[in-house]
Amino acid sequence: MVFSPRFRNSLLASVFLGAAALATPSLAETLTVMQIEAPRSMDPGDQSATYTNALLAPVYEGLILRAPDLSLAPGLATEWSVDETGTVYTFKLREGVVFHDGTPFDADAVVYNFERHLDTERGLAASGRIRTILDSVEAVDDMTVQFNLQSPYPAFLNILTTNAAQQVSPTADAAGNLGAASVGTGPYRMVEYKSGEYVDQSKFDGYWGDNSASVDDIRWTWSSEPSVLSMALQTGDADVINPVPPAFAAAIEANPELTLEVSPGSAVFWMALNVEAEPLDDVRVRQALNFATDKDGMIAAIMSGYATPANSPLATVAEGYNPDLNPYPLDLDRARELLAEAGVPDGFSMSVVVQEQEARIAELLQAMWAQIGVELDVQRMESGVWSSAAFGDEAQKAAEGVDSVIASWSSGVNGPDLQFRPLYHTSSFSPVSANLGFYSSEEFDTLLDEAAAMTDEAARNEVYGQLQEIINEDAPHVLLYVTQDLVATRDGVEGVWVVPGGLVRVDTATK
Repeated sequence: MVFSPRFRNSLLASVFLGAAALATPSLAETLTVMQIEAPRSMDPGDQSATYTNALLAPVYEGLILRAPDLSLAPGLATEWSVDETGTVYTFKLREGVVFHDGTPFDADAVVYNFERHLDTERGLAASGRIRTILDSVEAVDDMTVQFNLQSPYPAFLNILTTNAAQQVSPTADAAGNLGAASVGTGPYRMVEYKSGEYVDQSKFDGYWGDNSASVDDIRWTWSSEPSVLSMALQTGDADVINPVPPAFAAAIEANPELTLEVSPGSAVFWMALNVEAEPLDDVRVRQALNFATDKDGMIAAIMSGYATPANSPLATVAEGYNPDLNPYPLDLDRARELLAEAGVPDGFSMSVVVQEQEARIAELLQAMWAQIGVELDVQRMESGVWSSAAFGDEAQKAAEGVDSVIASWSSGVNGPDLQFRPLYHTSSFSPVSANLGFYSSEEFDTLLDEAAAMTDEAARNEVYGQLQEIINEDAPHVLLYVTQDLVATRDGVEGVWVVPGGLVRVDTATK
């Protein structure tokens, strides 16, 4: 078939690129975007954070792009084909493309980009997505690349739109600067990164496409304080905020100078339970915690109603999502019965590690679970410390007494495998990936691997239904809620759109 369709390192230094031609952006021509957290890395392949991906999106591109209607469109590749086995993909590359540092984009650059992920010694944070699928990549000629997959993987084209597949300058990567100074092929190039304050991006004059209609410059800022985001939008210090703090959404929607965009999201919030720690190694205890969780109350308290209770490990926009599941309605009596059956009728104590933005979730769970005798020790941590604790291996978590982790995961519209595999597959135990509680099920792993290779969508979705039921029964997570995506703009700002999961795209914005 031939297709031609139309968390972790802190950055410590300010970085300046192209000083000869890049002046401080004019405020009159600058779109200011404020997000809830600082960027994790300027290398798209060394992080998996939604808001970092949003910041890097104007700078980097993949072979395939996600269009505003969420369809797949040509990017740095103009066309592609897959052989009859479903394991060999061939891409024709776009001519005349250069990276922001002048390095030519060609087949060798693509091979370099994917081989850095296949190199296990590099340890890039997003490499797991590539290594589980890709066997090898080779240059057929200067502008043709062939990918050889380990087995059929129908969602491979979706993978190529994710951060792991964004093309970085081989020159910049080899120099070791990429973590602090992004260098891609996108319509904007990085001008300055001032640690803890802002990232400035400016139009790239050598861009292969047409970026003439969008704003000249983009400035990214951030604050973890919801009131700061809301006030910045209202005063004009920010043109776009992402995400809108739910508590301020109604006021923003009522303001004629502001526009609130609400859309179905894909970020699932959950607590990962360490199934190696007593008494969480007993499925009845894990089920009891789910029965004791008032999801509707949590959504009202934290999200002001802008979320839906999580009835599945999949988000509501995901392929194969089953809206009819309701495995754990609030039932304190059933929770107490399960604890008694597990031999802990009077409850027990456990810990949870959280970043400040998830601390409120932990506090609510602390109050909810106290009703069944469970004492939850909430350990608030700064981002870097939390990342070390959350992604520790089994021995580290046992030594540090880490019983659970509160986090969220969004696979966007890139297929359920990217939700199931990193969170629940045995091969994904942290620190390799995001199976933070060391859940392992041979049945689950086998079914997931089978589904990943299925080309029949109906058959694949049937297996995804079975996988949802297995996770709900084994309860390795306390599933909480699925957020709605809330993004707000000031009057006159147009062309901003959102990929489900909260990844705001502003490279097409006008002001």
